[in-house]
Amino acid sequence: MAETKYGKYFIAYEGEQNFPAGKIIARLDDTVVKGSYFYFAHWILPHAEPMGPVGHPPHIHKAVELLFHIGTNPDDPTDLGAEVELCMGREMEKHIITKSTVVFIPPNFIHCPWKPIKTYRPWILIQVNQSPLHTEKGYHQLLPKEVRDKVDLSFFKDEGF
Repeated sequence: MAETKYGKYFIAYEGEQNFPAGKIIARLDDTVVKGSYFYFAHWILPHAEPMGPVGHPPHIHKAVELLFHIGTNPDDPTDLGAEVELCMGREMEKHIITKSTVVFIPPNFIHCPWKPIKTYRPWILIQVNQSPLHTEKGYHQLLPKEVRDKVDLSFFKDEGF
């Protein structure tokens, strides 16, 4: 974007940026645009590497989090084109998402594992943390020990706690 008075508000991503489940579409927070909340959007692709036996392990955030699961079928935008497992609460109540869905997660609420089980068609995940920077504190101890022993948890670092 050309240097203009308001050009700083246009953030375009160029090149191939990879994330374990698909290509990154956009990432924005207070370090990119002062005053912005944390936003992270990426594709989930059918041929993407599985996220391991757990996916994203249990954790909390300091602020509200919204998870937008958006299908890309122009004939039926409600069809996610995938099956995604998301557990909620300390008891890890299991939910299966198959439709375009927004999940509201209150501050300091334990959620996850989150894991795409099957992806039939590319879809988009948008994560919004209603705070200037991403915060996360793991509750990996909620996973059974035999599962924890099979997972490399080093990718999921505590941030902002």
